[in-house]
Amino acid sequence: MRTLMFILILSTAGAAVLLCGANLWLGDLNQDEGWYLLAARSVAEGRIPYADFAFTQGPVLPFVYAVFAPLVRAWGVAGGRLITACFGAAAALLAAWTAFRSVRERTAGGKDYAAVAACATLALILLNCYQSYFTTVVKTYGLAATWIAAGFLALTFRRSLRFGGMACFWSGFFFALAAGTRLSAGILLPVVGVWLISRSGEAEANRERFNSRGQYLGRQLNWVCFGIGGAFVLALWMLPFLLIAPEEFRFGMLGYHSGREPGGLMEALVLKAGFVSRFVQAYYLWAVLTLASMLLRFRRDRERSGTSAPACSPGVLWAGGAAVTLVHLIAPFPYDDYQAIIYPVLAVALVVALVPLIPRRLLPGLAVLVVLASLAGAGSSPINQQWFVRGRDRIWWKFKERPDLVKLRDAGAFIRARTPAGSILLTQDAYLAVEADRRVPREMEMGPFSYYPDMERERAERLHLLNRAMLTERLRTADAPMAAFSGYGLTIACPEIQPLPAEETERFYELVRERFRPVREIEHFGQGHTLLRIYTSIY
Repeated sequence: MRTLMFILILSTAGAAVLLCGANLWLGDLNQDEGWYLLAARSVAEGRIPYADFAFTQGPVLPFVYAVFAPLVRAWGVAGGRLITACFGAAAALLAAWTAFRSVRERTAGGKDYAAVAACATLALILLNCYQSYFTTVVKTYGLAATWIAAGFLALTFRRSLRFGGMACFWSGFFFALAAGTRLSAGILLPVVGVWLISRSGEAEANRERFNSRGQYLGRQLNWVCFGIGGAFVLALWMLPFLLIAPEEFRFGMLGYHSGREPGGLMEALVLKAGFVSRFVQAYYLWAVLTLASMLLRFRRDRERSGTSAPACSPGVLWAGGAAVTLVHLIAPFPYDDYQAIIYPVLAVALVVALVPLIPRRLLPGLAVLVVLASLAGAGSSPINQQWFVRGRDRIWWKFKERPDLVKLRDAGAFIRARTPAGSILLTQDAYLAVEADRRVPREMEMGPFSYYPDMERERAERLHLLNRAMLTERLRTADAPMAAFSGYGLTIACPEIQPLPAEETERFYELVRERFRPVREIEHFGQGHTLLRIYTSIY
């Protein structure tokens, strides 16, 4: 059994590295990567989110990624992807540890069951191409998934006579960090808190185990320790910004996201149905095994299966996963990739529920099946196709001449060689500014989503955004030796995220051509594979 587990885990690790490397180098670019890395660079330079520049997620990511600013400055977006991939791998390892501890505690079989659980968890997470891609490109998902997985791992230590209270403190601590990375993760705090309160009666049922009244009371008050840890971190990342930039902070956390409307009831229902459909498609093996575990659960009586309730039970894992999923589902535009932050927890919930139901003699077969099925799923994912093709023209595939990241690096090097260090690049393609190691004009840190044409000037200035008059001024007066715009540039109006009228976009480009002349075009560039035009100043 040990030899088999070693071979399976080693194979999973090797395949995961190849998959992650392919997504890092060949994966499609995403506009989000630019403004997340620009935000981190701004923090590294001493600027404060919300107060000094617009930012539309919690403040944790830019402060964490600011630590790695030298790596991003040297390697550009690839450096940011490497950092994100490390966080994604950390989330998988923490999830596997959680599964190991939970299954070992739940089964009479001990380490054999636990080893299979850890192996299956690693395979379900690391060998899912969709999960690998979205925890490699620079988004909040890898970091948020790490905090969430750490929070549930800490819960597995809550029954420790010496460290149970501290484990619950750290669980709340990590969940609050997850909320400060991506706000939807905040729902885990009340869900897990209520679950801990419901478990406080365990201390009374096992009172004879405690050596002192202090240990007994400490077990009963685990939920208090959890609340203290969560409240401490929430105060740490919320209060400073509520004091120094209250309106900007509220807009970044809530106002920006609530401004989008999906349309009528039918459009909203279609979006939500699409969310569910794409989620099942992305995590199909997990969905099939979840159905299998439900069927097995109906067939197996709990006492006959030889299980007991672990410190971190499948119930709280399922409840946490369902709560975050519901928050994502009720969003105006529910994107399925949001689920990348909670999928490691859902994988652990499945494994902790399924593995104890399997007879010991079938454990090796289950481990082999999950790893092989995960490898097959990774090899057949639609993500892989996007590494090499950029669409289809009738019956003909359009192959990429070069990876998107290589084109970005080429464009960045072209601009960097022709502009002074520290100069401004007039662009709404934030990842190009990151790759060229150049700044963008003030209030353009959010790229194409920084333009609010009808916002009052005073409010736009407070929120570090641009209205119509302000964007016109930036295009006329920005002290930039070069400019660059892809198909995303000067084409999007917020908060509705609607395309600008063609005549307004053309007026903006006329302003650009008054001050700049085109020097290079790169076809099929960046997200959406649009035309990138690079300009140099005529003065």
